Order: sequence, then C-alpha cells, then structure tokens
Amino acid sequence: MDVNEVLLPGVGLRYEFVNEDGDRIGVVARRTGDFEVVLYGEGDPDEARPVFRLTGDEAETLSQILGAPRIAERFADLTREVPGLNAGQIEVLPGSPYAGRPLGDSRARTLTGASIVAVVRGEEVIASPGPERMLHAGDVLVAIGTAEGIIGVERLFQG
Repeated sequence: MDVNEVLLPGVGLRYEFVNEDGDRIGVVARRTGDFEVVLYGEGDPDEARPVFRLTGDEAETLSQILGAPRIAERFADLTREVPGLNAGQIEVLPGSPYAGRPLGDSRARTLTGASIVAVVRGEEVIASPGPERMLHAGDVLVAIGTAEGIIGVERLFQG
C-alpha cells in the first residue's frame, strides 16, 4: 500500500493513502504530538473532514491494538525470507520460574542464542523489551533464532 507523506509547514506531517473502497484517508501528525484522522471528499482533494482526534498516548494505544495481531505475522514473513531463521511464540505460564521477574533474569539470549524481540500482553505489544521488563503470567514472548534456540526459550520459560 502506498502512503504519501506531506509536510504541513507549522502544523506537522500528513500521511495519506487510498483504502480498498477507494476512500482517501489521512493522518495528520501535529507538532504538538496530537493526531487527527481525516477523510477526504470526492470533489476537492484538499478538503478533509475530521473523523476523530487522538492525543499522543491515545494514538500509541490505538497503534498497539492494531499492531498486536500482526506482529507475529510479520516475523513469520521475515523468517521465510532468511534461511535458518525461525520465529516462535512462547507463553509465560503461571508456574514459570520467570513470571513476576525481569526478562533479563532469564538470560534467554545467552543460554539459547534466540532473541526475545517482543512481549505481547493482552492487546499491548512491547517491542524490543529491555532486560528490566517485568514478565507476567499470560505474556506471550516473540522470539527469533534457530529452531533449537526457539525450543530452548520455550523450555526455559515453561519449566
């Protein structure tokens, strides 16, 4: 999908694309940190009708909700493109030795060679989690590495 980026002097940036139904949709990223989603009219390409506004925090929440179901798909696509690279999803079970502890305590990369690239907590996606990231039962870890490394991460977190 093509996304056009337009500088709006003094305002910020506008990103726009045409959806499957032929509607021209825009997202105005304001310098203030707020966002506005707009829908363009059919007659005048510069006439936009605001659909809704979001604060920076609200926009972040919406992007996490929209991105959560797709993150595993994107890593799966990547692993098909790179021979020997695998992606896996590992749930932190209630009895896991790392539930309620920071990710770094697991030493997952050192012990398995696989990297934990995201933590999915409900609808929230925490990309590139640091070693201080606290893990909770029910979190789903997205790991990238060899097949053996992914199995090692699963054994580590599921006991």
